[in-house]
Amino acid sequence: MNWFYWALLSAGFAGATAVLAKLGVEKVDSNLATAIRTTVVLVFAWGVVLATRTAGSLPGLSRRTWLFLTLSGLATGLSWLCYFRALQLGPASKVAPVDKLSVVFVLGFAACFLGEPLTWKTGVGGALITAGAVVLAWK
Repeated sequence: MNWFYWALLSAGFAGATAVLAKLGVEKVDSNLATAIRTTVVLVFAWGVVLATRTAGSLPGLSRRTWLFLTLSGLATGLSWLCYFRALQLGPASKVAPVDKLSVVFVLGFAACFLGEPLTWKTGVGGALITAGAVVLAWK
């Protein structure tokens, strides 16, 4: 499978995540709910690494790799904490579209830090995502 199918699966699982998280965050502190979810992800991810026997490459990782994966993990944690709090306070059908504005942020960050081009297609796509999030979140 190429990247598109993996990304489509990711989107499907993310959609399920929003609904399942909304159900799970009821009557529970959002930070505790995030910690539980993170523990499940941690155990699952290490299970996959051990099952695929890829842990052997761990000692060969560079400091740069450790730095950026650590920063990415911190950003993920902050994102999840904010996401679960938003789900606790608002409807999933409004929280999830606003959360997907992350795509627009990725377009800007990728252009600034990775040198990826901002084209008319990315501009129009980003604008449509923004418009869609606004429309869906509108009261």
